[in-house]
Amino acid sequence: MNKTDAGRFFEDYQVGMEITHPTPRTLTEGDRALYASLYPSRFALQSSDLFAQSCGLPRSPMDDLAVFHMVFGKTVPDISINAVANLGYAEGRFLRPVYAGETLRAVSQVIGLKENSNGKTGIVWVRTTGLDGADTPVLEYCRWVMVRKRDAASPAPEAVVPLLSNGVAVEDLVIPEDLDFTAYNTELAGSPHYWEDYSTGEIIDHVDGATLEEAEHMMATRLWQNTAKVHFDATLRSDGTRLIYGGHIISLARALSFNGLGNAQMIAGINAGAHANPAHAGMTVFAWSEILEVAETVRPDIGALRVRLVASSKRDMAGKLRDEAGKYLPSVLLDLDIWVLVPRRG
Repeated sequence: MNKTDAGRFFEDYQVGMEITHPTPRTLTEGDRALYASLYPSRFALQSSDLFAQSCGLPRSPMDDLAVFHMVFGKTVPDISINAVANLGYAEGRFLRPVYAGETLRAVSQVIGLKENSNGKTGIVWVRTTGLDGADTPVLEYCRWVMVRKRDAASPAPEAVVPLLSNGVAVEDLVIPEDLDFTAYNTELAGSPHYWEDYSTGEIIDHVDGATLEEAEHMMATRLWQNTAKVHFDATLRSDGTRLIYGGHIISLARALSFNGLGNAQMIAGINAGAHANPAHAGMTVFAWSEILEVAETVRPDIGALRVRLVASSKRDMAGKLRDEAGKYLPSVLLDLDIWVLVPRRG
């Protein structure tokens, strides 16, 4: 009996299929430390227990993206082990802070299928939920993936393309009940800019760059138990290179965004996202943001900013995203639309 598993191919999915992903994983302080060593992240809420306690939390939570990557990684063996590319995200919400010592797992439901015109691949849409040890949701999001077919001659399923919203409504964002920015210390946070200091349409060049290293991206991918073959096996790609895990670019861009958005302490939602072009070791990543919306929340001490966070392989590309034909510029690696929570002036 063959005991190994080649993973699911496109024809193995059915709309409505529910998948419980192995294996649960306990996040530790070691994960926090390794995440901080992989990315130049300096957001105070995830760096300091004392700062987090001054903001009403019991201690410093795991970085929001560390939670996202962990849940995402659980899904890879079942959803994208045979993927050509991870295409996009929508309807993402962070439902509560996660702390070291908590155990998370993931479940997904297939919500859409569509074979591509070449007959060799198809798009699979899934809605994934990350759950804690008490089966309480901590994160939810949708993503869609281009997956290889096992047999190009196999019949195409009936196309079902889900209707996804183009953004999470600000009133649907979850603000942690105990989060309190009334005594927020901008000096310790490292940025003087409150919610009121940002305006719709503002472009922020985050200035700094970071060169991608082969060892770092493979370490990050292993950290979250992401088993996608293209990130490790250079023989799977015609150019003989490993593909940088998209989550590595997301975290790098988020960390670089501290310079200009240092008080954007928590990510509350993912409205949309695309990995526009592949990234490889040796590239230097820069980041810029566009403020898409400045929104009030139900809390007088906390505002929300809808931010387009872009990672680029070229410097001085702030505000430049697409060419005249509307296609992403070759230098654009990531186009991510997120909600972040920012303190308001008292």
